[in-house]
Amino acid sequence: MLNFLVKPSSSACNMRCRYCFFEDEAASRKKADLGMMTQQTAALLIREAMSSSRGADGVHFAFQGGEPTLMGLPFFRYFLEEAARQNRDRRPVSYSMQTNGLALTPEWGDFFRENHFLVGLSLDGLKAVHDALRQDAAGRGTWNRIAKSLALLENLHVDVNVLCVVTSYIAKSPVKVYRALKSLGIRYIQFIPCLDPLKRERGSLRYSLRPADYGRFLCGLFDEWYRDWENGQYISIRLFDDYVHLAMGLSSGSCTVGGRCGGYLVIEGDGGIYPCDFYALDAWRCGELGRTSLEKISDSPIWQHFLARRTNRPAACSRCPWEHLCGGGCPRDWYEDNGQKENYYCPAFRQLFAYAGERIARIAAAEWQARRHIRQ
Repeated sequence: MLNFLVKPSSSACNMRCRYCFFEDEAASRKKADLGMMTQQTAALLIREAMSSSRGADGVHFAFQGGEPTLMGLPFFRYFLEEAARQNRDRRPVSYSMQTNGLALTPEWGDFFRENHFLVGLSLDGLKAVHDALRQDAAGRGTWNRIAKSLALLENLHVDVNVLCVVTSYIAKSPVKVYRALKSLGIRYIQFIPCLDPLKRERGSLRYSLRPADYGRFLCGLFDEWYRDWENGQYISIRLFDDYVHLAMGLSSGSCTVGGRCGGYLVIEGDGGIYPCDFYALDAWRCGELGRTSLEKISDSPIWQHFLARRTNRPAACSRCPWEHLCGGGCPRDWYEDNGQKENYYCPAFRQLFAYAGERIARIAAAEWQARRHIRQ
């Protein structure tokens, strides 16, 4: 599958989240907002994607921001119509969108359902925390409006998961957060560790997620999740799903856990090409649609350098008993300490694996047994 993370609205957003990593990342570029994607650029992206996907299982377009809904429904209708027109080989094409949910309407919901979108909705587990950190442009809390959007999507039977950013505040209450999200009817959850600004010391802000807090959060969360699994009430937590898949000898669904980079390309609003959402910076701009062929992007020195960095993992990984589950983590979390490369969240992951490793293996074994039974 050829994967594209498309930022059609660049860094433009209708919310002012305190911890937004992409607002900070964009501000570090010469030009923060690279503009709204034109239909011409969208058509060029689709043409390049279709050409590059020959021999692949298909193409996936994931829309993200900023806030992609700022483009309006006409843009996305055009995008899908143009993709259908250019898809002469009728290869599989799928879509997803990560949205803050603030602008969703029944018309958006109908569009998502009719076109089989997977929608990721950002909702930070506890109302008080969410409203303090995820505010609109006027400084007002957004929990009630986002919860209403979630109910809208669920009532229309749109495939939806929730993304919860783990800050220091969320990390204090893993059980409360998990149960609060379950009470909203959510069955698919992604917990993402909060990123500190690029030029700030890690752990220096009030909302910063520190390794010890993250470790305790993951252990408390795992207990709740495992209890539901034992009781036949499975809730998908992507991180834990990934660990189970890896314990089964399968691949993970995310690059962070899978120990790999280069699984997708970021396409900015102006057609700029970047290797990763965490590296959409001037120094990592690999090319531009219309000037750089996506089929030859792997020849880019910047792309090659990006991939090469991933192979130089922290030295501790080579002697870690949990390396097969962790894969070294995300390079964005690597740092230098006395000449040694370290993973900022390594203590948290070690704590989780020591605490829950046997239960992860138990689930993996049960999943294999269930698969063999189905085949028989």
